[in-house]
Amino acid sequence: MSLVSLVKIPSASSYPFREAITKAIQRVDYRFNSNARKVVIKPNLCYYWDHTTGQTTSPQFVSELIDLIRVQTSPEVEIAVVESDASAMRCKYAFRMLGYEKLAKEKNVQLINLTEQESTSVDVALDGNVYTFSVPKIISQADLKINVAHIKYTIDPVKLTCAMKNIFGCNPIQKKFKYHPYLGEAIVALNKAMPFNLHLIDNNIAAGVQPRKMGLVMASQDPVALDSAAAKIAGLNPNKIPYLKLAEKEGVGKRAYVAVGEPLETFRSLYPKPTFRMQTKKRVKRTLVAVGLGARMGLE
Repeated sequence: MSLVSLVKIPSASSYPFREAITKAIQRVDYRFNSNARKVVIKPNLCYYWDHTTGQTTSPQFVSELIDLIRVQTSPEVEIAVVESDASAMRCKYAFRMLGYEKLAKEKNVQLINLTEQESTSVDVALDGNVYTFSVPKIISQADLKINVAHIKYTIDPVKLTCAMKNIFGCNPIQKKFKYHPYLGEAIVALNKAMPFNLHLIDNNIAAGVQPRKMGLVMASQDPVALDSAAAKIAGLNPNKIPYLKLAEKEGVGKRAYVAVGEPLETFRSLYPKPTFRMQTKKRVKRTLVAVGLGARMGLE
């Protein structure tokens, strides 16, 4: 079984994220490759909400991660922070609004919009079908790829947005809604096409009607195991999340894991419960599918 670490962010530290990240990766027996020369970091910048909403990755988390990488690899290592345009988000605005332009200048790293990068076409066999995706060369050619995700609810059948869903954001196609009829399969296929070395979760703040301070950092080399643990924190059953079952079947990772560090229940009790609005959205979707409008609206 894969190791998944849970670490409480220290409140009295001068570098709280760096300290928590260090503990988290040590507990899953991970070491940065000292020979790495090209590093890619993929935060979750899904929209224009800043990190205080619990919807996106904190630039301070990424800043302290960059410092740690340089200490453990080389001060001269090339680091790129990457994201892609989405149906309702443009990187050029998100980078500025969410504090990443400032981060890039302070830390001398690249900010890369994957939608504008050169890519290669890759065919991915999945559950008897073949899916074709574009893989940005900056990702395929990187020596070290680090995924920095966030735990969030989403609508059925995916249910959970976390490590594996964040890799979906590496898909350079802007109009990603075209994948929604088979979103779970697309998530798994993209994780097969673009395997990352390390998966981290920045859940210092959890999203909800009122964002809640959790002070949690998680780490694993296995995105399926990490998402399974994250699902339990969010009050979901990982065995009832179809994309996790498919990912295990396809060899992306294992749903079974060993949790190390703080007790998972400590953070489960802090995580905001699903809101009435979210439950209403689920009921509306089921109704639309039942009356035959699901396919037309991209819900099936």
